[in-house]
Amino acid sequence: MSNVTITNHPLIEHKLSILRDVNTNPTVFRHLVNELGALLCYEATRDLPIRPVEVQTPLTAMTAYEIEEEIALVPILRAGLGMVDGIWDLVPNAHVFHIGFYRNEETLQPIEYYNKLPKDHPINICLLLDPMLATGGSAIATTNILKRWGAKKIKFVGLIGAPEGITALQNAHPDVDIHLAAIDERLNERGYIVPGLGDAGDRQFATLF
Repeated sequence: MSNVTITNHPLIEHKLSILRDVNTNPTVFRHLVNELGALLCYEATRDLPIRPVEVQTPLTAMTAYEIEEEIALVPILRAGLGMVDGIWDLVPNAHVFHIGFYRNEETLQPIEYYNKLPKDHPINICLLLDPMLATGGSAIATTNILKRWGAKKIKFVGLIGAPEGITALQNAHPDVDIHLAAIDERLNERGYIVPGLGDAGDRQFATLF
């Protein structure tokens, strides 16, 4: 089954508490999503393959190391967009490909509306980005797309997960590692994580009225 890693560093715990607060405004919310994405990326990329390279320091030549394979960041639109820049700062050579879903509010099933993967250049290592792993529907659907595309290693990186969504993703794709800042109690009848933080997309982009 998928390996679930909870990174509960004090900085993550502190920032997550502000993110959850209903009084946190969209500007601060976006900034925190960006920072938390970067902090979670550190753990999610721990096992990236590296290769030796020869470099010349100001004093001498030495053997150093560089990341061996290309990496793709795949944010699920639209909420996943907020996690990209923080991770991109750490992995500036990464590709960024967008896949968009909206949720049918009656069935809670994801509906694909956008896919910008290059047709002839699959990337082996993909970080799938979405702040919330709620029902797991969007994560499962996106993983299906990435595997058909040719990705060999996929990791889900999110902020908060519900037990139901984690189980669903594990059952559908047991080879996908899951990296989160917290696991919350449950989903409510509308498919929102409780206690959660509300709709991460609406709170980032100030579309909650």
